[in-house]
Amino acid sequence: MSSNPYQQRRAPSGRFLPPDPRVREPHRLTPQLALRVAILGVVGLVAFTILFLRLWSLQVLSGDEHLNAAQNNQLRLVRVEAPRGPILDRRGRVVVSNVAGTAVQLWVGALPKEGRFELVQRLARVLNVSPKALAREVDERRFDPLTPITVKTSVGEEQVDYLYEHQAEFPGVEIVQIYLRDYEYAALAAQILGYTGEISPEELKRLDGYRAGDHIGKTGIEAHYDSYLRGRAGLAQMRVDSLGNQTSPFVLRREATPGYALRLTLDMRLQRAAEDALQYGINLAHQNEHWAANGGAIVALDPRDGAVLAMASAPTFKPSVFVGRVDPKKLRALYDEGANNPLFNRATAGQYPPGSTWKPVTALAGMQEHVFSPYESLQCTPFATFGLDRQRFRNWNPYVNRPMTLPEALAEACDTYFYEIGNRFYEGGSESRVRMQQWARRFGFGGPTGLDIGGEADGLVPTPEWRRKEFDSDWDRAWNPGDSIQLAIGQKDLQVTPLQMAAFYAMLANGGNVVSPYLVSNVEQPGGKGSPRVVLRRFAPRPPQAAGVDPAALAAVRDGLYSATHSASGTSSGVFANYSVPISGKTGTAEKVVQLPGYPSDHLEDQSWWCGWGPSDSARLVVCALIENGGHGSSAAAPAALRVFERYFGVDAPPSIVVDTD
Repeated sequence: MSSNPYQQRRAPSGRFLPPDPRVREPHRLTPQLALRVAILGVVGLVAFTILFLRLWSLQVLSGDEHLNAAQNNQLRLVRVEAPRGPILDRRGRVVVSNVAGTAVQLWVGALPKEGRFELVQRLARVLNVSPKALAREVDERRFDPLTPITVKTSVGEEQVDYLYEHQAEFPGVEIVQIYLRDYEYAALAAQILGYTGEISPEELKRLDGYRAGDHIGKTGIEAHYDSYLRGRAGLAQMRVDSLGNQTSPFVLRREATPGYALRLTLDMRLQRAAEDALQYGINLAHQNEHWAANGGAIVALDPRDGAVLAMASAPTFKPSVFVGRVDPKKLRALYDEGANNPLFNRATAGQYPPGSTWKPVTALAGMQEHVFSPYESLQCTPFATFGLDRQRFRNWNPYVNRPMTLPEALAEACDTYFYEIGNRFYEGGSESRVRMQQWARRFGFGGPTGLDIGGEADGLVPTPEWRRKEFDSDWDRAWNPGDSIQLAIGQKDLQVTPLQMAAFYAMLANGGNVVSPYLVSNVEQPGGKGSPRVVLRRFAPRPPQAAGVDPAALAAVRDGLYSATHSASGTSSGVFANYSVPISGKTGTAEKVVQLPGYPSDHLEDQSWWCGWGPSDSARLVVCALIENGGHGSSAAAPAALRVFERYFGVDAPPSIVVDTD
């Protein structure tokens, strides 16, 4: 051991300072700590380098791109409405076209938060629109800033000049050029053509390929063929300031593509004649003191293929009422008509008992089922009794009492003749009781005819099963002899549309083939440099389907319908017998329960019918006319139908001798 005292006092650890626990050891940079500091330094350097490079990229490499983006915040993209395609009649006459118009639109997203209501009021006063209605629409569109509100269409020049001069006072207001539908023939064929309007939220959810603010077809041809008519919208841009005011002219980025043209089967001259004839029939009913006559329908078909040449429904309306911003007062005037709503197409959706115009159905079904023979004589009596309770059924003519064949019974509309046929169907048992209805369905009743624009009512061909379900009655009591008997003359529960009746008479006229009526023949686009239109698509009619009727049975019915218009006792011979073009057809007078003010709930009114064709041996035109509550078929519907034949053949008829017949 060393003798040095200092060496003796050194700590056993060999450290310089004494190992005194009361004395804190000074901080020293250990290798572990140095490594951590180095790692943090590298991470910080890398982060700084990334941030520097990103800023350099934004500032230097992408500077122009972001500058353009900033400038684009001042640009607004605007859809340019495409002009809808025109609608032409079969001769190429323009029925519906477009006219240029000026509209004022309001962008809700560009409206200032302060003073918004005052701005809306000022704009409403300038454009002479309802401030409340406009404010309500602005409130409804507050969550849709990208769809402008069309405040008014067909804006006057003075109003446009004022808005341009005071543009700073109306932020969010734009003046745009639009296309407005123009109906060349006013109210003609209104229910067929339909109308357009801005797409609704419900339609937007249901339909594909549309955007908010688009104008689409709402009804009729405009709706059913909208995909052809609407065209393809263009795209334009403009510069706006922070308040949404336009600061530059529109710049077209994509040109709008006009819609295609539609060529109809309608002949607008014949359509005018049909609508005039319909009003003529209503006036005749009034002259005969049938004051409740207030509407009706006339359908004219080509019996060879079902082309609709005219389809009139009264009362009617002017589709122009729906052009542009709709006036609620004018719409209320349409809808307030109730059951006499002019928007309702009576030709396709009106359902009526057909009366004696149904008797050819009964005759054909009876002959096909061998219920009777066409030249078997059945007694035509003033009345007849049937059933265990001896229920009495009367003939419309109480003075006749003689045997008749089928052609005679059709010509004179003998009810008791057809009562007997109906009773034979009933007495044949449960299977026989539905055979007439089965033939009726084969002829096109009880369902839509297949008209290409839809909107058809099915009608009703009653059966024992239908009656049992409808009235929840016992099967044995569901169908009585009276049901078959009244069905045989087109009464009671039976319901048909005028279009169904026209299609049936087309089958009689063309030799036994059921046609499918149609309204549109071609889709076309303009040819280049004044050349004719180019047909892009043809809508070929559905081929007529054979009804499976015995030609001999059909010939007997045709004989009867010719006699009805030419024999001395024919029900419409006073109207058609002296016309130079031979016409065949049948009158009908059908009782229907009609609710009229001051009358009991079961009040009955006579529906006036006439259906037929001409020329009799080589049919080119079928006409079916209905005058609601018009009285006898011979005194209202038959003279109205004659007017359509006169226009079609270009031959006027001598004065008629109208006699009230069934």
